[in-house]
Amino acid sequence: MSTSNGAVALSISGLNKSYGDFEVISNLDLQIQRGSIHGLVGLNGSGKTTTLECILGLQSFNSGSITILDKQPSDLHLARGRIVGIFDTPSLHPNLTVRQCLQHARLLCDEPTRTSEQVEQLLGIDRFKDFKIRHLSLGNKRRASIAQALLGSPELIVLDEPFSGLDAEGVDDVLQLITHLNRAEGTAFLLSSHQLPYLEQICSHIAILHKGSIAVSDAIAELLKSTGTEILLRTPQADAAITSIDGIATAQYSHTDESDYLHVQLGAMDSAELNRRLVADAIAVSEMILQRGSLGKLFREITHEVAP
Repeated sequence: MSTSNGAVALSISGLNKSYGDFEVISNLDLQIQRGSIHGLVGLNGSGKTTTLECILGLQSFNSGSITILDKQPSDLHLARGRIVGIFDTPSLHPNLTVRQCLQHARLLCDEPTRTSEQVEQLLGIDRFKDFKIRHLSLGNKRRASIAQALLGSPELIVLDEPFSGLDAEGVDDVLQLITHLNRAEGTAFLLSSHQLPYLEQICSHIAILHKGSIAVSDAIAELLKSTGTEILLRTPQADAAITSIDGIATAQYSHTDESDYLHVQLGAMDSAELNRRLVADAIAVSEMILQRGSLGKLFREITHEVAP
C-alpha cells in the first residue's frame, strides 16, 4: 500500500517482539491510512493483541519503528484524546457509575467535543447512566468504553474485538457508529477481530497477520479479487463429474456423511458453461451453489485453516 506520509495514521516498519526465546512478532510492516477502516485478523496466537499493545505503548518491542499520528508509542499521552485504544476487556472503574466514568474521562481531553449526555445517547446507554460499571453486562461495558472514547474527536480508534459480548442489535449499533464516524468525521479505525463477516462488511482495508508477520495488507476489494469464484457442486456422480470438467477447471473432491461434493474453481469458465457441460455429459446435479470470493476464504487460504 503506497501513501504519502501526510496520509498515514499509523506506520509500522520492521517490528520485532520476543518473549525470551519465543518470537511473537517478526519483521512486521503495516500502514494504516488516515480516514480508513482497517481490519487486522489472524489465528489465535498470531500476535494481534501484542501488536496492538506495542502500537499503544503498553509493551516495549525489541526492534523496528512505530509512528502513530506523528507520535511515538511512548508519547501517546500527549495526544490527549486524538488516539484511543479499547481492548477486549473493558478497563473501567467498577465502582463508578457510567456518568462518573464519562465525566472523569472528559477531564483528560484538551477540548472535549461532546458532553457525557451526548455520548450516552449515541451509544444507547443513557438509561444506565446511574448504574455502576460492575452491574453492567459485558456488552454495555463495551458501549460505555466506546462512549468514553468519543468524548473528544479521536482521529484514530484502535478496537480489539469490538463485537465481543454484543447481541445482534448491539453489533448493528457498533457497525453503524463506526461507519458514521468514519464518513462524517474522517475517523480512522484499526479493528482487530475474529468476526470476519463483520469486518468484510465494514472495512476498507484488511491485514492478515500470520506467524507474527503481515501476510497481506491492501484494500479489501483488491484482496478479494485474488480468491476467485468457486462452485459448490453436489452430485451422486462425482467421479464422472471430475472427468467431465477435467482440463477446463481445477476440481477438488471432498466428502461428507450426507453426499458427495465437488469444489470447482471456475477459472476462465463461467457457471453457465459448467452447467451446460454437465448436462451434455448426462451428469445428474443435485445442487450447484456459486460462491464468490470472501474474506473467510482468503483467510483460510493464507493461514491454511480448514473450514468446519
